[in-house]
Amino acid sequence: MKRLALRTGVRWKISIAIAAVGALIAVALSLVVHNAARVSMIENAREVQLERLLGAQRFYEATSMQKGGPKFGAKLNDPTIPPSLRDEVRKNRRATHVEQGSDGVPEVWAAVPLAGGDVLSLHSRFADRSATIMDDLDRALIIGSVSVVFGGCALGVLIGGQLSRRLRKAAAAAGRVAQGQTDVRVREAVGGVVRDETDELARAVDALTDALNERIEAERRVTADIAHELRTPVTGLLTAAELLPPGRPTELVRDRAQAMRTLVEDVLEVARLDSASERAELQMLPLGEFVSRRIGLLNPDVTVRVVHESWVSTDPRRLERILGNLLGNAAKHGSTPVEVTVEGRVVRVRDHGPGFPEELLRDGPSRFRTGSVDRAGHGHGLGLTIAAGQARVLGARLTFRNAAPSGAAVGTGGAIAVLWLPEHAPTDTGSFPVLRMADQRQASD
Repeated sequence: MKRLALRTGVRWKISIAIAAVGALIAVALSLVVHNAARVSMIENAREVQLERLLGAQRFYEATSMQKGGPKFGAKLNDPTIPPSLRDEVRKNRRATHVEQGSDGVPEVWAAVPLAGGDVLSLHSRFADRSATIMDDLDRALIIGSVSVVFGGCALGVLIGGQLSRRLRKAAAAAGRVAQGQTDVRVREAVGGVVRDETDELARAVDALTDALNERIEAERRVTADIAHELRTPVTGLLTAAELLPPGRPTELVRDRAQAMRTLVEDVLEVARLDSASERAELQMLPLGEFVSRRIGLLNPDVTVRVVHESWVSTDPRRLERILGNLLGNAAKHGSTPVEVTVEGRVVRVRDHGPGFPEELLRDGPSRFRTGSVDRAGHGHGLGLTIAAGQARVLGARLTFRNAAPSGAAVGTGGAIAVLWLPEHAPTDTGSFPVLRMADQRQASD
């Protein structure tokens, strides 16, 4: 069975923890104070009861020659004296005894021995005033405990809220780093004056980001250097192949040399795109007409449908490169018919093959990965990587999905690549233009 996972924030966890600890402490202290006060008042009642009995004893002994018995509520040889108290008196000791009454109110006994073996005792219930004091004390302890719990909750919300905000800022900054914004620093995003474990986490994430960026940059430089060094010998090899006599072996050499040259050029292009140094040369053009004309030259068998025409500011050379790579990927790994739909600023390229592999849908295009067995066997996995990189230069977004639902039979749906061109194209510096307020109102209207 799948375990039920409850998601709670740090704020509420800290609040509940502080409230629970505060409640335990408040209950423990309340019990201690209540018992200590009760014991103290009962001991005081014992002393008072014994002093009253001694006064009654002195009065009884001073008037023993007169008629009448003990005064002040004292009794002589009371048969209801508790056995434990009677045993203490038989030992010629003054003693007191407290027992719980039937209604829960303590009853206090005091007894002293007299000459001749008699026992003088005094019996009374716990003072009403003492019971009232205990009730007031219990009420004050309850109010204080509740106040401590609520105060602890408020303090926990305050402390936990601050920590939660810092963690959320750190998580948001780390998410932007994961999206490719390598200039983001988690420590700066967290901010604050107080230094705690959140700052240590932020510094660790920043150090990890710097290390990954350095490694990626080193790999990019190595890849670019290798491709650049291969360009000259590959060009020479291709030129030498042109000088070979006609024949099948010559065609094979020329074909492999051309494939190697294409691979070298693609690797160099990927390296340039990874360096984030590419800039778009923008032009205003009708998207539907441009796509129809270019695809007609690239592959006349592809069906183009313009649902809604729209003028866009983009780089025609890079847009053509994206379309060419998407069509090439559909031709290599998909099946006919291949359909292209233009709707406003959105271009969709669909084939009717086995669809994109799950790894590509989950992680995006990756160089030198051609996908599953059904969609592999040709190319080096650079086509979609270059298309995605060129889309980033244009400020566009390239998404991938399958027409068939997950788990459907192979060949029942096909792959769909969607290019979302931005409403405002990037400038020559790679940033997006800042609109004036009037332009923003006009755009929103």
